Order: sequence, then structure tokens, then C-alpha cells
Amino acid sequence: MNDSAPVFPEPAFVETNGIRMAVYEQGEGPPVVLLHGFPELAFSWRYQLPALAAAGFRAIAPDQRGYGRTDVPARVHDYRIEELIADIHGLLDALELDAATFVGHDWGALLLWQMAMRTPERIENMVVLNIPHYPRLPVDPIQVMRERFGDDFYIVNFQDSDEADKTFASDPVRFFDLMMRRGQISREQFDQLPREVKALSLLKLMARSHGSGEPLLDDAERDYFANAFAKTGFTGPINWYRNWTHNWETQADFDQRIGIPALFIGAVDDVIIAPEHIEAMKPLVDDLEIHMLEKCGHWSQQEKPDEVNRLMIEWLKRRRA
Repeated sequence: MNDSAPVFPEPAFVETNGIRMAVYEQGEGPPVVLLHGFPELAFSWRYQLPALAAAGFRAIAPDQRGYGRTDVPARVHDYRIEELIADIHGLLDALELDAATFVGHDWGALLLWQMAMRTPERIENMVVLNIPHYPRLPVDPIQVMRERFGDDFYIVNFQDSDEADKTFASDPVRFFDLMMRRGQISREQFDQLPREVKALSLLKLMARSHGSGEPLLDDAERDYFANAFAKTGFTGPINWYRNWTHNWETQADFDQRIGIPALFIGAVDDVIIAPEHIEAMKPLVDDLEIHMLEKCGHWSQQEKPDEVNRLMIEWLKRRRA
């Protein structure tokens, strides 16, 4: 790993919601639980755990269901939002915590927004990276994505076949070489592209001869991710996406407003998220602070760890004061 990357701790294991979960901890103090996204691991928080610990917090990062050294249930049904939330509740129970501060990135952010609607009593404060809180659409979002972006769009493609599962698993090293990169495209450049080019196809990404921008990971970091996914495969993580319609259906039962204090850290060049998505979040979150990272793409806590750590820790200390 690069010289500036901290040594990542070995996990402890807890039993939660019928699975065995790997949990990586550092520090003592008020608990902060960090939820990773796709295609990531608790290792994605390798810069945040020591920074939080040094600031007087107990940093807790699980490999989530289907990832890393945590169990990988076999059925699509096993990755519904209710199961993902129950995993985290079971983690809190195993650690004898009634509630905690949470940090979420990518799918971890989506899960955190869902928890904030469904079980807000378990969240003290929340820090969300990159993915805003979306107003619930009146129609199935998969239908909307299919009409807007086509069948090649990665979330739509995940619904239709297991081609992505097999393609990614055939060469995890190549997958992470192409996937986790910085400086790929700016928001200004992206906005000038034709609409048909803007739909992200991960299968087309895998067919490229080389990636754009520059690698985010050094060889050891890339191999850490690749070796983990070589063991578990990609089907468990992709199954999170295959429950998108189910999760949308059940979301109708809950108030969409968020009353928990929230810090949103976005990235100007994260082209998965449009500026209007962030604007649409503002009326739904009562106590919201927003910061945007310049010259940063989707992998915020790994691309700009010092800036993310500073914003997060300063906000958490203000909240605790």
C-alpha cells in the first residue's frame, strides 16, 4: 500500500440477523459506524478509522452483507432493504449500543437514508457522502432508468441478467483497475457529452483497453479489493441492486422527511449525481449542512481523505458540543 495509507486492523466477528459479520474497529469514545458502498469494503474507510480514533471517537466499519469476510447469502431476496437494516441493528445490539452516529457512502448512503426514514431512533447524527436523499418517485425507478438511460445502464443491466456478475468475477484485478480511478472526467466535460454517452455501462467499461484518468489505488490496495472479491464473487453485492423495486415499493409506508442532523459531503465531479439531485434533497432534510469537494469524483473518502476527515470531524465535534 502507498506510504500514506494506514495499516488496516484485523476484524472481530459478530452474529447479526442470521449472518456472521466482519467488523473493523479503531479508537475509543462515542461510536461512529461507517457503511461502505459498491464495489467496496470496510477497507474503503482505511483513512477514516485512524482519523476518527485520533479525534476521540470509536470508529466501527463492517464488511456489509455479501462483501469481504462477512457472510454471502445466496438468494436475491436476502438483500432486501429490511435485511440490510436488520444487519446494522444487530451489529449495534452485539456492541451493546442503543444508537450511534453513522457515516455512509454510495450504497451505504442509500442504506443510511432508508434507516433514517424507517428507524431514526438508532441514529444520533449522520454524515452522507456523495448520494443525496431522493424524493420517492411515483413510478418504479427501474422503469424510469430504463426509459432514460437504456438497457445498458449498469443498474438496469443488473436486473436483466448475471452477465455483469460473471464478467467482473472473471478478472477482479482488471475490474478494480478500471473502476476505481480519479480525474476521469470533470462535471463541465460530462455536461457537454451527448445524452446516449452519459449512461454508465460497467460492461462497456470492462471492454476498454485502458481506463481514463489515473489509478486511485496502488497495487497492494487494488489487490486487497480484488482478492476479497475473487473469494466472494460479485453476485451478493449486485443483489443489493436487484431489490431496487422492492425497496421503492416499501418506502411508500414511511415519511420521506429526515429529522436527524445530517452532513452531506458531495463531489463536484461525481457525474453519477446531478446538481438537481442535491437541490431536491434540501426540502426533505430538516437539519442539513452541505459541502462540495472540488476536483473529486465518486470515491470521495479515498480520493480526498484529508478533506473528508476534516469536514466530518469538525461537524461531529460541533454536534457533540
